Amino acid sequence: MPFADLLTANAAYAEGFEHRDLDGRPRAGLCLLTCMDCRLDPLPMVGLQVGDAKVLRSPGGHLGPEMLAGCVLAVHALGVNRIMIIAHTRCAMAGSESDLRDRISASSGIKDIDIVFGADADRLGRLAEDVETLRNHELIGRFAEVGGFDYDVDSGRLTQLY
Repeated sequence: MPFADLLTANAAYAEGFEHRDLDGRPRAGLCLLTCMDCRLDPLPMVGLQVGDAKVLRSPGGHLGPEMLAGCVLAVHALGVNRIMIIAHTRCAMAGSESDLRDRISASSGIKDIDIVFGADADRLGRLAEDVETLRNHELIGRFAEVGGFDYDVDSGRLTQLY
């Protein structure tokens, strides 16, 4: 069974489970939008723990339609009043869409891939655009503070850029 190790680990986790009293509203009033990269552990990087923030993850930490919907829900249904968008160094999405398609075609053997991955060589420019999009959105800008941050995967440092 390919997931047996994870289910075994979950059984141990469930034995000492401490989060049953959480209500789903983030205690810190925070929503974190960041990349799916496994080098990023968003809650500890800002001194938080389970129950403190909503965490949304996407390739590159980009603001797509689903992430925008998540931010709107977080603000209006879950008590969020701050949104951090966190980009990071050495991101695989900081390249070209055609390079990603070529890698996936080489790996899968499928030539015609009909998926938009959202790669952007200007990762900090994309971060600035996403921050501005949220700040100017009628369902976000008047209701939550929005900041854009860059995380260094080599040092663990987080820097606010926008």
